[in-house]
Amino acid sequence: AGHGGEDPGAIGPNGTKEKDVVLQIAMKLRDRINVTTVKGSPMRAFLTRDADYFVPLHVRVQKAQQVQADLFISIHADAFFSDRPQGASVFALSDRGASSSSARWLANKENAADQVGGINVKAKDAQVLKAMLDMSTTAQISDSLKLGGAMLGEIGSIGKLHKPRVEQAGFAVLKAPDIPSVLVETAFISNPDEEVRLRNPVYQAQLSDALMRGILRYFAKNPPLARNRAI
Repeated sequence: AGHGGEDPGAIGPNGTKEKDVVLQIAMKLRDRINVTTVKGSPMRAFLTRDADYFVPLHVRVQKAQQVQADLFISIHADAFFSDRPQGASVFALSDRGASSSSARWLANKENAADQVGGINVKAKDAQVLKAMLDMSTTAQISDSLKLGGAMLGEIGSIGKLHKPRVEQAGFAVLKAPDIPSVLVETAFISNPDEEVRLRNPVYQAQLSDALMRGILRYFAKNPPLARNRAI
């Protein structure tokens, strides 16, 4: 779940905070993952945060690496300058620049979260993030695009899409070189209609179901690696 603590993320016209709704969605998705198996192997979800507190971007990546995650999914509900934009989007990492100006704007905005949380990303952490980006492989981005495509197809079955394809940009939170990683913008919280939908537990459940179906579609064609985990 994106944001948290002193970083509320985007705020809707009626005061809904991004950090609250994305945590609710993330917990619903966690519950679905934890009762699902893939070819007889049980799945298990780990949240980068399970309450209202801030987690630095690079720590979110580290948490995923520590548990040898097969996938990393960052959940958001962004805002724009006007209340007109609507629909869901899915993003993967890019090592060649953003796929659109809006993707670049969003990545810059999300990457600034550490500054809100009091983290100096311009010093040591910036070097760490650059090193991680340099290590990002073509395979990771390729798998992330496959995962994102599967998710986008399922999300499109329950609501509008902002863009019909997976976009790419230099999101710091997607830079684990060994884990397929996507950022899901569930809706525009700045759009009054979508703000209402994001607060609705029924829609949150539908969205979580769609994300779960996307994960299973991805694993059907890209089975997770066999690993010995001490968790």
